[in-house]
Amino acid sequence: MLTGSIGMLPSASMGERADGKGLRGMYEPIHGCAPDIAGKDIANPIATILSAAMMLQYSFGLDKEGAAIEAAVVRVLEKGYRTADIYSEGTKKVGCVEMGRRILEELK
Repeated sequence: MLTGSIGMLPSASMGERADGKGLRGMYEPIHGCAPDIAGKDIANPIATILSAAMMLQYSFGLDKEGAAIEAAVVRVLEKGYRTADIYSEGTKKVGCVEMGRRILEELK
């Protein structure tokens, strides 16, 4: 997969519950917590947000809610907003906080 940035990659380590009633998982972005850029408002929050959407869908059966988050991310990207790691000429560079805020607004 060519993604342009690890900031775009959600992930999950999953397994069946011991009681056989669904899946359990650990959800996190591929890049982990990125402590080297903590507090600088430059991280791409999309992978973290999409990891939470996966958790809603796969561990809690909240498919509609997870899909709504995914769609909100797509709408923000379609509007041209980008964090520094995926920025290119002609798009609008925003920080981590602003990207998260814009995705949240698309959920309303």
